[in-house]
Amino acid sequence: MSSTKKINIQTKLAHPYLALMGVLIGGFVGMLSETSLNIALPSIMKAFSIETGTAQWLVTGYMLVIAIVLPLSSLLTKHFSTRGLVRFGLLIFVVGSIISALALDFAMLLTGRMIQGIGTGIILPLMFSIAMRIFPPNKLGAALGVAALVIMFAPAIGPTLAGIILGVLSWRWIFWSFIIFLVIALAFMEKNLTNVFEVTKPKVDWLAICLSTVSFGLIVFGISFLSKNMLIAVIALIIGLIFLVIYIRQQLHADTPTLDFGVLKTSRFVVGSLLVMIDFGITLSAMYLLPMYLQSGLGVAVALTGVIMLPGGVVNALTSFFAGRAYDKIGAKIMSRLGFLISAIGSLMFIFSGANSSLGYIIAAHIILMIGVPMAMSPSQTYGLNSLDEYQSADGSAIINTFQQVIGAVATGIATILLSTGQASYMANGGHSEALAFTQGAHYGFTFTLVLAILGFIIAFAVHDKGSDQIKK
Repeated sequence: MSSTKKINIQTKLAHPYLALMGVLIGGFVGMLSETSLNIALPSIMKAFSIETGTAQWLVTGYMLVIAIVLPLSSLLTKHFSTRGLVRFGLLIFVVGSIISALALDFAMLLTGRMIQGIGTGIILPLMFSIAMRIFPPNKLGAALGVAALVIMFAPAIGPTLAGIILGVLSWRWIFWSFIIFLVIALAFMEKNLTNVFEVTKPKVDWLAICLSTVSFGLIVFGISFLSKNMLIAVIALIIGLIFLVIYIRQQLHADTPTLDFGVLKTSRFVVGSLLVMIDFGITLSAMYLLPMYLQSGLGVAVALTGVIMLPGGVVNALTSFFAGRAYDKIGAKIMSRLGFLISAIGSLMFIFSGANSSLGYIIAAHIILMIGVPMAMSPSQTYGLNSLDEYQSADGSAIINTFQQVIGAVATGIATILLSTGQASYMANGGHSEALAFTQGAHYGFTFTLVLAILGFIIAFAVHDKGSDQIKK
């Protein structure tokens, strides 16, 4: 699409936030779904008489499908209208939610979850690529800040909403609640969104699609299987990585790539993308550990767990909003470094918590973590995407979101392994308290969260706000 067409789109959209609202709500539900079931897993395990390893597939299976669909998002925008894609993504998520809510057995529930993953895989990258088409460069930081708010706030608030629902109703109502949001999203989309991508219908590279599906599918599967069967997991990871290298090389030499990995030649994009992925890993590892730590380590009731996590979720939303606006004024360098430093402090507080820690201390640690994570996320995302031109934005968004899901699966998988290792270590040393064993396991897991925060802080020193931070013309 030419720059002239882009200007015309911006002129026609007097209220671009309303145009983006349907996609934002859809993305919110998709990300909310990544952590909201964590708190409901014990109830689901009891309902279907399944073990923890089996129930965990409701989380990892969902991310598996997202990781498979995301790389195709750029291709889909070239073959289908923007409105049609968003409509399909929202409706397929509704279908998956209905199947999950009515599930008669675990297989039916898992099927519904994986169908939901298709919707999220379509909607997530569209949030960012649509925003880059309808907002002018001087307002793009704030717009992408709102999109980043969705990415960070939804996983943070998921356990809170799920805890409130479980305190009154059954786990099935978590899925029914998704549908309410999605219907509202559809209404916004139908009324306000226009088609912002040019439908060119390039030739479909079926080999690329197969390579993408196999590589990302095996990588996420392998990561998810690490805590169950190390040999199978390692084999899947090695094969997946080999296929990923083949896929990237094939795409770099393709005349019309399904996903343009040429954007990785832009150093600013690579740095921004790495920071986003690390930040997301911090969020998912912490949000996976914290609800279980509160319940199994500190003996907090399910409903109260959600209430305890509410202040952090609210702070996350406020910080995400202001971080996006701050980028437009001061850039990404200070924001990203400070964000990861604050995240490290919050992680340390969790590591030093214990059975005698007050709930006020836990809430404070969560709030600090929820200040740092979004403070780094929005500026890093905008910093990376702003280095691309408008034709590369869809590919850049797809690449970030794809590897973000892979990192999310990695973070969850490693946190699970460390949690189990810490528990086993406590018992092996003569411990007899399951609560203290879980506490030690959680401390092991939060140490990984701390390592990610430190790594992000170090990489953030590669961010430089020299010259124009505005998108290329």
